[in-house]
Amino acid sequence: MNGDRCQQTGCTGTIQDGYCDLCGHADNKSQKAAAAPSGSVPSVRGSAPTSSGVPSGPITGTGSSPMSRGGKGSRRTSHSSTRTSRKQLGAGLLTLPDLPSADPEKAVMADPKVPERKRFCPGCNGPLKREAGFCGKCGQKYSFLPTLHPGDVVAGQYEVKGAIAFGGLGWIYLGFDKLLSRYVVMKGLLNANDEASAAVAVAERQFLAAVKHPNIVGIYNFVQRGAEGFIVMEYVGGKTLKQIRQERGPLPVAESIAYIHRILPAFAYLHQMGLVYCDFKPDNVMLEKDDVKLIDMGGVRRIDDTKGDIYGTVGYSAPEAGEGPTPVSDLYTVGRSLAVLLTDIHGFSSDHRYTLPSPQEEPRFAQHESLYRCLLKATAENPDDRFESADEMTEQILGVLREVVALESGTIRPGSSLYFSGDLLAFESGNEMEPVKPEYRYLPMAAMNTTDPAFQGVSNANMLPDLRKRATALNAISGKSPKSREARIRLADTLAEIGKHDDAEKMLAALAQEDPWDWRVLWFQGRGRLIRGDAAGAQKFFDQVYFDLPGELAPKLALGLAAELAGHFDLALKMYDLVSRTDPAFVSAAFGLSRCLLLKGDRAAAVQALDRIPQSSSQYLRARIEAIRTLIRHDHQPPSNIDLAQASALAESLSLNGADRYRLAGQILTAALTLLTSGRLQPSAQVKILGRPLNETQLRFGLEECFRSTARLLAGEARIDLVDRANAVRPRTVF
Repeated sequence: MNGDRCQQTGCTGTIQDGYCDLCGHADNKSQKAAAAPSGSVPSVRGSAPTSSGVPSGPITGTGSSPMSRGGKGSRRTSHSSTRTSRKQLGAGLLTLPDLPSADPEKAVMADPKVPERKRFCPGCNGPLKREAGFCGKCGQKYSFLPTLHPGDVVAGQYEVKGAIAFGGLGWIYLGFDKLLSRYVVMKGLLNANDEASAAVAVAERQFLAAVKHPNIVGIYNFVQRGAEGFIVMEYVGGKTLKQIRQERGPLPVAESIAYIHRILPAFAYLHQMGLVYCDFKPDNVMLEKDDVKLIDMGGVRRIDDTKGDIYGTVGYSAPEAGEGPTPVSDLYTVGRSLAVLLTDIHGFSSDHRYTLPSPQEEPRFAQHESLYRCLLKATAENPDDRFESADEMTEQILGVLREVVALESGTIRPGSSLYFSGDLLAFESGNEMEPVKPEYRYLPMAAMNTTDPAFQGVSNANMLPDLRKRATALNAISGKSPKSREARIRLADTLAEIGKHDDAEKMLAALAQEDPWDWRVLWFQGRGRLIRGDAAGAQKFFDQVYFDLPGELAPKLALGLAAELAGHFDLALKMYDLVSRTDPAFVSAAFGLSRCLLLKGDRAAAVQALDRIPQSSSQYLRARIEAIRTLIRHDHQPPSNIDLAQASALAESLSLNGADRYRLAGQILTAALTLLTSGRLQPSAQVKILGRPLNETQLRFGLEECFRSTARLLAGEARIDLVDRANAVRPRTVF
């Protein structure tokens, strides 16, 4: 209390307002337990997470959670060998407004002060009341007062204009380079007590001079002023994502993803250089005109640095970051930052410090499941469950962006996949008159790992059309190249296709045991279950592939197919609809959506689903014929007069050869006649079916004509059968 003697050794001062009026130390008796900091502070090595990164129980619209993979001591094996080449802000999928440049000196703070709520001890994270002094808990000397002032000149070159922000390493200043006539930013490297320490800090950060990337602020120089070292950086005008978020609230989904997608290549670059960013958050991304940049390099360190300070921010930092930051802990901070741009996360640094709100809590997560799965993967508690690299995360988040843009704006911007082929049904020709059935053989094929030691041999073996010969070749390759996972994966798939299901599953199980994170194994396990007829089992594997590759359409298509075959039609409808709306070239999704809608009794919607197949598709004619069959089907509920008339008009608009045209006309007339003679439809002179009024006599004449016309194109028993059918259906007449 006021008037008490200071407890610091050798000090004769007294306590006033909780602090010594002589030495500045806080009164030990008045100090409370340190609260969690809200700013960037050095992490404590070895700290453990307070909660799991994945909520328990179902977490997505599919009612599923990521499977637990790997046991104690198991580590992920890297499979990533691809890089993204999409570099434009928004990847050309959406247009974002440019942010006009502002006068740099308008950013200078008139009265630079750090609010008390943001003042924490750099040593123990305890709250601090004064702007300068010594921490009452740990004795650490501190100061939140700017050490540079307007008019100061550093290193004889940089004139200080004023403080513009306060960061984890102290004040950040706007300066003007008098030699090159340009504005710069000066950020503190070390709050040191002596010039020797500052010189060491400057020397240790020289590696940042090699960092050159269009989405990373340029590093110009490293300078020292007394006991302080500074990084001199490029001045970037504009606003940080934090400022934009504060001004506008949660940002639109597509816009938020676009910013994060654009900044990820900067992380890929840093990681390739052996560096980690450590303390990423929306504060550290500047939107300038039509691009974004990382603007704070103060916390960047070498991946192999085991002694330097580790900077991070509570709520953003990964659970294991205190033990040493890694590329995947960087990706964790990126995922958390995206979540902050999108949503208001209550308890971000407490209850949800390492978790995300559920879709039940956050409507946007319920609306965009692929986005939610992407965030779950990026912020998984187990580092091995996250994306392997920034390149991989970039590719997946781009796929999510395509999906979001398609769903929200109806703008279709298909893209090629690095991991899967296209929909195989789209490459099939002929068979226009045959219905499309739910079959595994239409699923896209998983791309091969080009770094596999037996890649070329496996690729050649896969070209063999005879499955047994292919199995023999793959078996020989796997024997010669025991380290080739591709050889064994493709062999297992071939064995499943020739009916050796137990052998295939045993081989895939062994591969999964070796590396639980290889999504290719999961994909072929799902395929194998479909081939075997276990659709429910396949669904579980495809669901996990969807977690691993949330931006890909193939896993969603496969999940929809498995759900349809398992009788889980609501899930099938959701997946088919998502795929076909994102990329109509995945025609299997439209056919599957139509089948499921018809089973649910929605004939009109089933026909509309087939309308999604573009005219450029090889399956367009087949889809039109399937739409006709959908309109005339009466196994669930009878079609109406309008349905029959629509089917008739659609049939007349198609260009079909003689046999197919007569066959389709016969199906329409047969359906109409059956409904009419059973009493489920009433005759109508106003309704025309292939040019004939809807009455029994005219329909019989029309059907007779179809049978006789088809018979003229055939010979033998088939011709005789059709003539008999024509005679049988002919209406009774006098002549």
